Amino acid sequence: MKFESIDEIYSTNARFAAELESLVGELTQEAAEHRPEGEKWSIAEIVEHLAMVEDGMSRICAKLIGKAEKDGDVSDGIISITSTFEERGVAIAKIKVEAPEMVRPTGERSISESLATMAEANARLEQIRPLFGRFDGNKHRFPHPFFGDLSAIEWLVLVGQHKARHIAQIRRLLASN
Repeated sequence: MKFESIDEIYSTNARFAAELESLVGELTQEAAEHRPEGEKWSIAEIVEHLAMVEDGMSRICAKLIGKAEKDGDVSDGIISITSTFEERGVAIAKIKVEAPEMVRPTGERSISESLATMAEANARLEQIRPLFGRFDGNKHRFPHPFFGDLSAIEWLVLVGQHKARHIAQIRRLLASN
C-alpha cells in the first residue's frame, strides 16, 4: 500500500479499527471464545494478541518520533517506505507466522478489555500525530522480528497492516462457524 501522507496512514488505520470493532464488538462470549478445530486461537485470543501488539507498536512509534524531536530532525514531509518493508509485507501475507512469546494471548482477556487496550494505544498514537508532521519519522529505527529495522512511519503503517491481517483471519473463523 502506498501512502502520500501521515494523515492517510492514520485514516487507513482508523478504518481498520472501525472494521474490527464492527466485526467483533457484538459477538457473544461463546462465539468469541470458540476455537474451531485446527485453529490455535479463538477470536477473543486474536483480539487480545492485536491489543498486545498495538500497545507495543504505539510505544515504539512514540519512542522513535520522540527521538527525532529530541534530536531536532525536522520532517521533509516525505513518507519513505523501504522496499524491504514492502517485500516482507507481501511475503508475510502468504505464510502463517508464529507470534513471539511476549505477544501470545493468555485467553484471560475479554474482547471488550482488548478493545479498550487498543483504544489506549490509538490515543497514544493520536497524541504523537502532530510530531509526525514536524519531525522526521523516517530516520530512527527499531527492529521487528520479521520485517527487520523499521522507522516510526513503517511501524505506524504496520499497525494497520497487522490489524487487516487478523481481520481476514477473524472473518475466516466466523465463516467456519
